[in-house]
Amino acid sequence: QVQLVESGGGLVQAGGSLRLACTASRRTIAPYVMAWFREAPGKGREFVAAIRWSGESLNYPDSVKGRFTISRDNSRAQVYLQMNSLKPEDTAIYYCAGGPGGYMSRSYHDWGQGTQVSVSS
Repeated sequence: QVQLVESGGGLVQAGGSLRLACTASRRTIAPYVMAWFREAPGKGREFVAAIRWSGESLNYPDSVKGRFTISRDNSRAQVYLQMNSLKPEDTAIYYCAGGPGGYMSRSYHDWGQGTQVSVSS
């Protein structure tokens, strides 16, 4: 099992940017996919972005397409989520995940503790 630790969350005004980072406890090998999910109060866990070991990202959901970008550095065992043009509806706890990959949370077996992102209007 791989331990994942997120960082970079915080409070930002609408239109601002944040960059989240997730560090794995060890380097991973293909086909370990790393992803970001988020969970807003009263809502289920939502897929945000995922990236294959090769660096190819999965399709972004419409809610973040064009604003969020996922990337990874396998040598550092890290994955990043650059979030631009943030909106109040982006407010949520953001979780880093790792595993075989996909768009569903059940496709991942490693999870971080989450980092809070709050966007004020």
